[in-house]
Amino acid sequence: MKRLRALFSNKTITIDTVDLVEATREVIDLLQGEIRNKRIVLHLKTADDLPPVTGEKIQLQQVVLNLLVNAVEAMNGVDDRPRQILVSIERDDGDHVRLSVTDSGVGIDPQLAGKLFDPLFTTKREGMGIGLFVSRCIIESLDGRLWASPNKDRGATFTFSIPCRADSVSAAERSAPTGQSARADAERP
Repeated sequence: MKRLRALFSNKTITIDTVDLVEATREVIDLLQGEIRNKRIVLHLKTADDLPPVTGEKIQLQQVVLNLLVNAVEAMNGVDDRPRQILVSIERDDGDHVRLSVTDSGVGIDPQLAGKLFDPLFTTKREGMGIGLFVSRCIIESLDGRLWASPNKDRGATFTFSIPCRADSVSAAERSAPTGQSARADAERP
């Protein structure tokens, strides 16, 4: 609660160096039982040599947790296709890291897409409508962005992109071979 109050009152939040892959794995481990009980297959795909990001680990884990719980809930009642979640973490525009959660659930109603991140808006019967709003606030407080998009076939993808730690980007650029940027090694979809 203190972290949320600090976020909304523009107080200084302790910023650390965070290994986003490790932080995400911890969240996945926390949800593993529920994912297994709901017959969902989760894949984690990460690029090699990702730099750390700047942020507060618990807040970033809260965002990842919210996106994963939403993906799990989006597959309630889906019985005509495999229930799958893909979490991918990769470089984005050289000085950012991007995390995407893609599900095979019900997708995004185009009429509601513009409201997904509004406070107190929910599509869930028992939802409070604060999860995506708070998640976006956390990501934007880190000079990042969070967005949603419908998948081509079924389901939705929620993505955020946040800056790498500044000295990590500089080191990665120095170690890249001449004539290539450091992001040339990142796997792009």
